[in-house]
Amino acid sequence: MPPLPPPNGPATLRSPVGLGKATAALLGLVIATDLFALWADYVLYDVAGGIRNALAGGGSLDALTQRADRADALDAAAGIAQVAALVATVVVYLIWFLRVRVNAEVFNPFGHTYSRTWAGWGWFVPFVNLVRPRRIMAEIWDASRPAGDPARQGIVGVWWAFWILRWAVDRLAASSTSKAETADAIQDAALQALFADALDIVSAALAIVVVVRLTRMQDRKAQAGPVASDG
Repeated sequence: MPPLPPPNGPATLRSPVGLGKATAALLGLVIATDLFALWADYVLYDVAGGIRNALAGGGSLDALTQRADRADALDAAAGIAQVAALVATVVVYLIWFLRVRVNAEVFNPFGHTYSRTWAGWGWFVPFVNLVRPRRIMAEIWDASRPAGDPARQGIVGVWWAFWILRWAVDRLAASSTSKAETADAIQDAALQALFADALDIVSAALAIVVVVRLTRMQDRKAQAGPVASDG
């Protein structure tokens, strides 16, 4: 019998190393902006606490006005830095993700549940983006393991768990920040933002691990030649 055609169309093996390094570097930039945001969150939390104490003690707010203005400016700058780093990272990450997905089709054309298109759109469709990218990543991981490599996909599950947790906490923090009007509410919102940024650091660090390990696996499997294929 003639071989079955690839279900996702022709696939060409291309090195993911350059894109992997760029993606990991940009994820490192995300961590750097999150560290900046942590500092801004703490400054805002501290200033809001000072305002609350001054109001409770009947003190003057004049000394806190300039600190509050600086805290607001610092928080705004951190937000801009985070968005800029995130946008750049998302673009490069998606290109890398599609590259490793196509490579995985070369290694195992029949080991993928969803079409190649979902490697991109799966991140943006509401509710679908809570489960499908993780499934696609797991299938890429399995297809990319060189023969005899015991590498498990446990790190993929841990990374995805922190991704979902970060996503949920970030939305709660954003909601609290938009509604905060009193000193107490601002302090609570700053504390939630601090927690969300800390989770984002962990999530980005785990993403770096996944990107680096998967990139190395594909590079080793490609260099090993056809004998490393599972199909």
